[in-house]
Amino acid sequence: MEIIVQKYGGTSIGKADRMFSVAEIVRESMKKNHIIVVLSAMSSYIKAEGTTSRLIEAADAAVNKGSYFRIIDHIEDHHIATIKNLMQGEIQEQVIEQIDTELKSLKSFLEAISVIEEISPRSHDVIISTGEKLSACIFAGLLNSMGIDAEYVNLDTLIDKPFNETDNKFYSYAQKRLRKTIKNCGYKVPVLTGYFGFVPNGIIQSIGRGYTDLTAALASAAVKAKELQIWKEVDGVYSADPRKVDDATVLPTITPEEAAELTYYGSEVIHPFTMEHVMRASIPIRIKNTFKPDQEGTLVDPRAREHAPAKPATAVTVKRNVTVININSNRMLMAYGFMARVFNVLAKYGIIIDLIATSEVNISMTVENIENLDKAIAELEEHGTVTVTENMAILSLVGRGQKHCVGLAGKLFSVLGKEGVNIEMISQGASEINISCIIEDEFADRALKAAHDALVK
Repeated sequence: MEIIVQKYGGTSIGKADRMFSVAEIVRESMKKNHIIVVLSAMSSYIKAEGTTSRLIEAADAAVNKGSYFRIIDHIEDHHIATIKNLMQGEIQEQVIEQIDTELKSLKSFLEAISVIEEISPRSHDVIISTGEKLSACIFAGLLNSMGIDAEYVNLDTLIDKPFNETDNKFYSYAQKRLRKTIKNCGYKVPVLTGYFGFVPNGIIQSIGRGYTDLTAALASAAVKAKELQIWKEVDGVYSADPRKVDDATVLPTITPEEAAELTYYGSEVIHPFTMEHVMRASIPIRIKNTFKPDQEGTLVDPRAREHAPAKPATAVTVKRNVTVININSNRMLMAYGFMARVFNVLAKYGIIIDLIATSEVNISMTVENIENLDKAIAELEEHGTVTVTENMAILSLVGRGQKHCVGLAGKLFSVLGKEGVNIEMISQGASEINISCIIEDEFADRALKAAHDALVK
């Protein structure tokens, strides 16, 4: 049998009935393949109510001498209720005992943080990792109660030696350790925690809250899986946001490059780090819906590069709430090192650049993180006149067929012009897979639908 890694998001296992449905998907999948499961922490459709968000809240409460015990008790009540709805007898007792032990340990850890009134990135990781431990422990117990041999695999000590950065050596080591850990499970279904040990600078800062996808990617590469399946509550990757465009369709196949562009510019389906590690190992990624397991979903396939589509674009997406920074300097822009100084200022304050355009006297760029924007602007003003425009959006037309379609950019701008949408900035990479432009946020929905109707569907 070939190996398939299945990663399930927090809302897919957020309630007892959803977790049971996922267990049935695993059972059915085992008829044809050997399955490895990777789980996020239990969550709800409201992100702030999810386990990870509550754990972050508890960490903050501990630092500020707040009521973190009450938050942990709420988490425990929800997980114990889930266990009682899913299993009975000796397995139920064992799982409840594991959950109780885990949360008692967490309370002791938070108590120590409350005393010293500070928290390190490593400590923050330890707290957040509890969420995946709880969900993986419960899910492994559920599978065993259904007669499926499964093993709960806590990966929090996977990285057992220090690394200074998350480079290729770090990820190669993680894969090597994962390969050995999974092999030790033998014939059982490994149920892996999303957290896989301390990452330099902390897992949230280095990777982000989608790190469970990365764990699944590393596991897939480690065991040379046939496929990585990411199970969510969507049918796959759409040609546009189906909540905004009624006739948006699920894309049966896309290339890794298209998926990466769509993810970065608003589609939020696949974590970027996931793409890098799985595609390097030539393993396809399939996006599937836990509510509709019989549907094929979207396959992100490296082999799709060989077949360029006839239509000009694959999908169109919008990234909202973007801020544009414009730096004008008659005397310094073309001076040696000027661009480097600008980028160093933004890096200093953790401000991420999405798009950039330059002229002889001007730099225009869009940024994400505006938490420290005022401080950054104060330093940038030493290099020129700085203007900031908020409430903007990035409209991106993505498709590997763009290089075969002459005049596509002109068609896009013409469509937007007919809709009365003004373009503030334009960017197109040399790879010819993405044309992006900056528009006012209030026109984003109208522009998205117009571009989709004219160029995608």
